[in-house]
Amino acid sequence: MFLRLFRGTGPGVVLLIFLSACFVWLNAFLEPKLPVSFHYDINPMPLYALIRNLAIKSAIGGTIFSFMIILLMTFLLVNFNTAIFFINERTFLPSIIYVLFSGLFPSFQVFNPVLPAAFLLMIALRRIMDAYRKNGTAYNFFDASLIISIGSLIYANLIWFGLLTFVGIALLRTVNLKELLLGLLGLCTPPAIIAGIFYVLGKDMGSLIATARFNLLGESESYYFSRVTVAGIVIIGLAILASTFYLFSVINSKKIRSRKTFWLLIWVMIISFTVYFAVPSVSVEMIFIAAIPASYLLTHYFVFSKKQLLPEIFFTALIIITIAIQVLSVI
Repeated sequence: MFLRLFRGTGPGVVLLIFLSACFVWLNAFLEPKLPVSFHYDINPMPLYALIRNLAIKSAIGGTIFSFMIILLMTFLLVNFNTAIFFINERTFLPSIIYVLFSGLFPSFQVFNPVLPAAFLLMIALRRIMDAYRKNGTAYNFFDASLIISIGSLIYANLIWFGLLTFVGIALLRTVNLKELLLGLLGLCTPPAIIAGIFYVLGKDMGSLIATARFNLLGESESYYFSRVTVAGIVIIGLAILASTFYLFSVINSKKIRSRKTFWLLIWVMIISFTVYFAVPSVSVEMIFIAAIPASYLLTHYFVFSKKQLLPEIFFTALIIITIAIQVLSVI
């Protein structure tokens, strides 16, 4: 029932997604909090500190900023599929799935650097895929790596996703040294500019290096997983596994560009999980990035699976789990 309701493409579905987002973030607006306990807030990256100091003056202001990023992400998720059409159906399902994912960890529904980093990653993915069958040298890879590197100055661990630039080159192009160097140059340029600014202003370069090291290698705070959250993670994990196996069973029948887009998204998922388990400074805030490929994989499965009972169960369970977590967070 819910899956059929959200599979539509009319203005009513857009309104429903907006209202759903408002509900999922309702507690964050009723009791806005300042993000003071996470390691990236204790010693913030330069651009994150700049945004926080210039634009965010209150807890409610930070919540509004993050909510607006969520709304922008719902647009970008749909627009990415509309532009490339790799799912082969116009649908708003990626948007509602991402909104539901954003409500799984209420303590991260505050002003945080991961959401703007996820927003920039979406733009970088679009730039990478725009290089498909482009004649001559594709400067898209410089653009993508530059955007990812800028995002890492907000959320340091986005730098690991710079690997996507080189994955994109391998997937979409005949690998050549010039494009590889352009990708590497894009990753190096923003940190070099920031270092130059610090030098000109006479600021301590050691503090910049220490900040980067702390955000990349420092120990993140442990997160308490409630029983409801654990149940939700198990259900979502099963749904993602089912959607991945289904994708692999049909991927060879898809058009080349669609196939390569899905492989790029799978790499986003692989990097997300690898970074979460291997990098000590990463905690469950990675959900905002991992939810990007997960939203597309689940959407593909929900739309095209011939047996609709299981997708309906998974989607309904995701809604129920998100509601339960939001309700229990205020009890």
